Amino acid sequence: MSDEVEQNEPVASSLDDATEAFDSRSEAERQRDEYLDALQRLQADFENYRKRVARSSEDAATRSAGDLVSKVLPVLDAFDYALAHFGNSESAEAVALGQARGLLLDTLVREGLERIDNVGAPFDPQVEDAVAHVEGDEQSDGPMVEEVLRAGYRWKGVVLRPAMVKVRG
Repeated sequence: MSDEVEQNEPVASSLDDATEAFDSRSEAERQRDEYLDALQRLQADFENYRKRVARSSEDAATRSAGDLVSKVLPVLDAFDYALAHFGNSESAEAVALGQARGLLLDTLVREGLERIDNVGAPFDPQVEDAVAHVEGDEQSDGPMVEEVLRAGYRWKGVVLRPAMVKVRG
């Protein structure tokens, strides 16, 4: 009987070693999976952070440029008033003013400026301030822009300054 015990001991010992090796391997695989998962989450978090910083930087640049353009709007108004003063005159001064205004406006439009002067369009309080009212016919569906007293502007879709308008209706 003692021979049987001695023969079973090496089998049990190698079985214990195999089980321990299997448990050790399972633990290593579990740790590997945890580290891989943590790394993937970290990569995703970093990518989201990078996108958020880029978007924030772009928004700040757009706001900054919009602030600068807001400071230039009185110059465009001065050009508009000067050209209105000359009327349809073909004098050299009127032509030069028209060209200078056109150059400035074209440059700003290429960068994202949009002029708001919707004569004949329905009044939109989101982009226009009504400063005068004219009685209109009862057939219209709502107030309409009769005249633009001062043009408004949008910068890349955001209203910098609403248009000052006279409304009919």
